[in-house]
Amino acid sequence: MPLSSEKISFLENKAKEVRRSIVEMLIEAKSGHLAGSLGMADIFTYLYFHALKHDPKNLSWEYRDRLILSNGHICPALYATMAHAGYFPLEELKTLRKLGSRLQGHPHREWLPMLETSSGPLGSGLAQTVGMALADRMDNGKNSDRHFYCLLSDGELDEGNSWESVMLAAKEKLRNITVIIDRNNIQIDGFTSEVMPLDSLLKKWEAFNWNVVEVDGHDFLGIDRAFENTKAEKEKPSVIIAYTIPSKGIPEFEGKFEWHGKVPVSVEEIKVARDALGCHSREGGNPV
Repeated sequence: MPLSSEKISFLENKAKEVRRSIVEMLIEAKSGHLAGSLGMADIFTYLYFHALKHDPKNLSWEYRDRLILSNGHICPALYATMAHAGYFPLEELKTLRKLGSRLQGHPHREWLPMLETSSGPLGSGLAQTVGMALADRMDNGKNSDRHFYCLLSDGELDEGNSWESVMLAAKEKLRNITVIIDRNNIQIDGFTSEVMPLDSLLKKWEAFNWNVVEVDGHDFLGIDRAFENTKAEKEKPSVIIAYTIPSKGIPEFEGKFEWHGKVPVSVEEIKVARDALGCHSREGGNPV
């Protein structure tokens, strides 16, 4: 069944709330990664409020799906979405990157048990995902209904380790893996087309024998169709190439690679970001 108009409206509104939280927690931290976090807010919202089989009240539920964030620097999007989904209080988001906080600048599994993995070194997440899926097959057989979602940045596909994992997943026909690539065309040093051209990603992944779907990463109906496509695949692992806009929601920042690893710090930048997303002022109440 396709998403109803009511569910799409719910997801759109929830994604706006997630983006506001991302901006406020980064402003509070005075450091972090804005562009990718805002760009992937819709994907995270879709996963945690529709697609994922999970239970915020039962963290060790054996039959939950697994979500592995490989590009750990966009963890503000993960943290914000998990908080809105009920994993921990929204107020805790204000502790991002602070000494002693569970919400570090890259996800740390031992400090935040809601996470499936720690991440930081780019190129490692898909290898972790493939290992988990193979272990699941050993434990539960090829008909296990647990799904493994791995989020990658396009820039980390510069890492050779990623492609070793792509080959192994295809060889083992790990049909219960879905990779979501944040195809935002930027990385820390510039545009991917200049740093290390990646096109055609679709043809590359197809050549490695994956089921490949392309989608507008901000269109919930299209996102839903893409995920339904991957669920129907019974022989191959799947990859969704999600075309996203860096810093989505703040027009003055959108599409600029300079915002990959910086946050609004000046009075003017903070006002621009808050006004664009309709954030409440800090004096007006809960900033997240």
